[in-house]
Amino acid sequence: MASTVFYFQVHQPHRLKPYSVFHTDPFYFNEDANGEIAEKVANKCYRPTTKLILDLIKRHEGNFRVSYAITGTVIDQWKKFTPDVLDLFVQLAETGCCEFVAETYYHSLSFLYSQDEFHEQVDMHTKLVQEHFGQTPRVFRNTELIYANELARALSKITNPDGTPRFLGAICEGVDRHLGYRSPNYVYRPPTDESGQVIMGPDDRPFGLLLKNYKLSDDIAFRFGNRGWEEWPLSTEKFASWVHQINGDGYLCNLFMDYETFGEHQWAETGIFQFLEHLPTAIFDIVHKPDGTTENHFITPSEALEHFHPIGVYDVPEYISWADTERDLTAWRGNAMQHNALEETYRVEKILKNRLIEVKKQGDAEKLKNIEYIVTDWRKLTTSDHFYYMCTKYWADGDVHKYFSPYDSPYDGYINFMNVLDNVKTRLAKV
Repeated sequence: MASTVFYFQVHQPHRLKPYSVFHTDPFYFNEDANGEIAEKVANKCYRPTTKLILDLIKRHEGNFRVSYAITGTVIDQWKKFTPDVLDLFVQLAETGCCEFVAETYYHSLSFLYSQDEFHEQVDMHTKLVQEHFGQTPRVFRNTELIYANELARALSKITNPDGTPRFLGAICEGVDRHLGYRSPNYVYRPPTDESGQVIMGPDDRPFGLLLKNYKLSDDIAFRFGNRGWEEWPLSTEKFASWVHQINGDGYLCNLFMDYETFGEHQWAETGIFQFLEHLPTAIFDIVHKPDGTTENHFITPSEALEHFHPIGVYDVPEYISWADTERDLTAWRGNAMQHNALEETYRVEKILKNRLIEVKKQGDAEKLKNIEYIVTDWRKLTTSDHFYYMCTKYWADGDVHKYFSPYDSPYDGYINFMNVLDNVKTRLAKV
């Protein structure tokens, strides 16, 4: 039996407008561009894909199940520009066949720089999911699948109001250099903590790790429309046979990808929607048991962590991610510009939050309102995309970075970002 975990990341950043050293206004974000992109991606991906998934859940009578990590930044933009898209995801939540995964509200790198900010953003995101979808996330997915052993230790200490551990486990990348000969198609657990104790989740279960099967995930996300790929065109029957081959070397097929794969990265003309429409049937139908039921099915991340126990330790002493061929952090902190921008961003946090505490003590409502605006603007700057745009990697992954960047060069991205950050500091000094 192969259980398929279909997980999608849904995210859009608040893109900055061109901002020079001569600008003094506090309006940093290019709302015209953000609105245009929100509508474009909604038309190409969010509307058709979500309607199709709703239909697939109904068609397969609840046996097709999906999961999403949806950032606060994209939900904020849906509310402003495309509220009908948010309504579609509310409908998904109501089916009972869709799980919403936790992450940082602003899709930030905060875990690497500020534990306080990280916990605040996780709590903000949890409340957002509770408000709109009526769920309390039980599985965590860090920004860009950034993960190391210390993240598991930190997540295991996050609790519900009743003091019980909040998270069953986390989603991360299955990296060959850490897996070795082993398969990503099992549940794993992190190494023991500093005291030699197994890291635990709720219900006296070990904290679990779901590892992305990057080969099969990338067949859909990156190679599907590539006519030069030896497996092109990829049929649902062929892909379902690859999923079924997991039987005997695992029991999970973790397909993790950007939601924008459907219609935006892989255009409708490639046949990606037809592939998605027929994939559940192909996976269900490949093998039937004597009673007529199928051996293969779809489950959510929390179901996977509840049903399957870890078979071993996934030891990740240094940070990994799902980005680029290296699966490391160089997409965001691979050069001096990125390091400087990140260090300055989180240096501002310390000043900002100390000032916020002072203003709250003063009881000045006008000052408090002003500084809360600054906090919101600053948090939008923590989104990982801003640092991704500064990446200077131009080999196997260069085209990917250029595709996503609104700037002519990484240096333009850095200069524009730092101009905005300088203005944030100027505003803060005046409060």
